Amino acid sequence: MNMHPSEMNPTPDRDAAKAALDVLRDWARTASPEEVADLDPAIARLLPDAEMSNYPALSRTYPEGFEVTDAYRASLPDLQNGPASLIRGTKQQLQHVGISNFRLPIRFHARDNGDLTLETSVTGTVSLEAGKKGINMSRIMRSFYKHAEKTFSFEVMEAALADYITDLDSLDARLQMRISYPMKVQSLRSGLEGYQYYDIALELVEQAGVKRKFMHLDFVYSSTCPCSLELSEHARATRGQLATPHSQRSVARISVELIEGDCLWFEDIIELARRAVPTETQVMVKREDEQAFAELNAANAIFVEDAARLFCEQLLADPRIGDFRVVASHQESLHSHDAVSVLTEGETFAAQSLDPRLFQTLVHGG
Repeated sequence: MNMHPSEMNPTPDRDAAKAALDVLRDWARTASPEEVADLDPAIARLLPDAEMSNYPALSRTYPEGFEVTDAYRASLPDLQNGPASLIRGTKQQLQHVGISNFRLPIRFHARDNGDLTLETSVTGTVSLEAGKKGINMSRIMRSFYKHAEKTFSFEVMEAALADYITDLDSLDARLQMRISYPMKVQSLRSGLEGYQYYDIALELVEQAGVKRKFMHLDFVYSSTCPCSLELSEHARATRGQLATPHSQRSVARISVELIEGDCLWFEDIIELARRAVPTETQVMVKREDEQAFAELNAANAIFVEDAARLFCEQLLADPRIGDFRVVASHQESLHSHDAVSVLTEGETFAAQSLDPRLFQTLVHGG
């Protein structure tokens, strides 16, 4: 007689499984916790209302002397590098995945004052292919930290970027470093000096083996409304009525692509912004400085449209700058809303859609 394997080992039905479960429970009720743990700790879960103290008997003392061996490390689970079958959602490429705002002190070159060590916020991302589950985020930090003691430049950023592209086996990557850069600024007439702080970001992007460098600056200035100025002067001239034009703290975010060649220093892009709009907010003032600032504002009254075009004029004239974008926000003292403008040059920053909160980020905290 021929015997088929399926007949010799039939698949158990629910009744057979329940009978086996009853046998396990009967045995577990009289077995010691050690016997249960030795067979399978999960059996403890089969006992109705059973205490879990024997599932399993875990130590609650931190193992100070435990040392990780290579074999133990190799046994650790690594879901991020798991097979594509673990991917949740659509198997789609991610343009950016990584970490944002890990901070550390970094040395930067200054144009005039040697090197400065500044707290730096770093964002590092890589692309993720459609068939890969994820990345080990900490590798970006570990790769970056290999270079953290160096005085930073775009060349050092390129080395750090190359390291984490290799470490994470990725095609494209991005590295951004944000700092608050101090510069001494002299008052308009009294001769006082004080530190002005500029929010600056350096960005390095590599796509398909092509590297591109960017710099971003938030420039804070005062804007006096030309219309309000004329209306105030009209009240004085026609009715002898004292009136003051409205002016407000304003912010322009200038983003530029850097062309290979001469270095564009932090100080250079700050001075470029000052030439475009000289009414930068002041640090140290006496009465003569405050009066001078009022006169300077009157001599440089601007709408938000004017501001964008004035910055554009200076950016176009600098051969170290390629494509750029200017986003300006005049935070009105007349209205309960802001006046804003965006100007782009070239394809790099052109976009049909803007971040819904873009203009809300143009705020200078006092």
